[in-house]
Amino acid sequence: MSTVPRRFEILLVPEHVEDRGGASVEDSAVRTAVVEATGRTGSSGYPRYEGHGLAADIDPATRTVEALLVDGRELDYGLTALVRPAPRA
Repeated sequence: MSTVPRRFEILLVPEHVEDRGGASVEDSAVRTAVVEATGRTGSSGYPRYEGHGLAADIDPATRTVEALLVDGRELDYGLTALVRPAPRA
């Protein structure tokens, strides 16, 4: 049985940016948040992570966001959620 990571960092980035000025996708994030496992399963069937106004169901094997609420609302069109391991505290 695999273990579920306790924390991830979610980056909300614009889907299309014409000129990043050399910035990486991560540097282009309009919002980032570290989310922690709640121990619950979300409506998508994947583990639920929450923190800093974000609630996400994340497939820990593929690091895919299966469901996401930002401040209680669906993600705005034109934004994409990326997931990476959370930085160490």
